[in-house]
Amino acid sequence: MTNFVLVPGAWLGSWAWSDVLPGLREAGHGVHPLTLSGLADKQGVKAGQQTHVDDIVGLVERLDLRDVVLVGHSYSGIPVGQAAGRIGDRLARAVFVDASVPVEGGSFVSGWPEGRAQVEAAIAAHDGFWPPLTAADCAGQGLSEKEVARLVAGATPHPGATLTEPAVLTTPQADLPATYVKCLLDGDRPSREVAELLAGERWELVTMDTGHWPMFSRPRELARVLLDAAGEGR
Repeated sequence: MTNFVLVPGAWLGSWAWSDVLPGLREAGHGVHPLTLSGLADKQGVKAGQQTHVDDIVGLVERLDLRDVVLVGHSYSGIPVGQAAGRIGDRLARAVFVDASVPVEGGSFVSGWPEGRAQVEAAIAAHDGFWPPLTAADCAGQGLSEKEVARLVAGATPHPGATLTEPAVLTTPQADLPATYVKCLLDGDRPSREVAELLAGERWELVTMDTGHWPMFSRPRELARVLLDAAGEGR
C-alpha cells in the first residue's frame, strides 16, 4: 500500500485535497493530507520554511509511514523537495504539481517570475504575511465560478518567512525519483530549474490540460496522475 502525503500550496490547508482523496482511497492506498503550520486551521502558529519541512517529515515519522509518495503543489514543492531528501528509504516518489522546486540557498521569492520585490513588498505591507489570492488571480485557470469561490473563501494569509528563507538540501533534487506535473493553462513550459531536473534520468514529466489548481478543476484526473506516479515509483 502506498501512503500519499498531500501538501497544499500557498494560502491553502489540507481541505484543498478533499476532492482528490476518494480516487486514491478507492484504489486502496493510505492518504494523508497535511495543513502546514500557520495556515488554515493552524493559523497563529509561527512558521518559517524549515518549520514546513519539519511538518512534513514529522508526519511521516510520527505515523511511521513507508512507501511514501510526497505530493507538493505550487509553493509546497519547496518544502516537499527538502523533506523528500530527509525521509530516506521511506520515500517511493516525490510528485510536484505545477510546483516550485528547492534550490540550495534559494527561496520561493528568488524564483518568482515577476521578481522577488513584488512578493516581498506585499509581505511587508501585510504584517509579515502574503495576502490571499483573489478571484482575479484565478482567471484563465479552468475553474468554474463555484470552484473559484470555494478556493478564495478557504484561502488564508501565508506566513512570509516561509517564502523568503533559503532552502537547505540534504539530497540533490536530481537524485530523487520524481514526477513533475505541468498544468498547461498556467504556462506550457516548466521553469529553467525544473527543465534541468527533467533532463536527468530520475524525473518524469506529465502534463494536464488544466490550470494551476487541478485539485479543484480536475480532481479525479489528478488522482489518476498520482496513482500512475506511484506505480512508476515502485
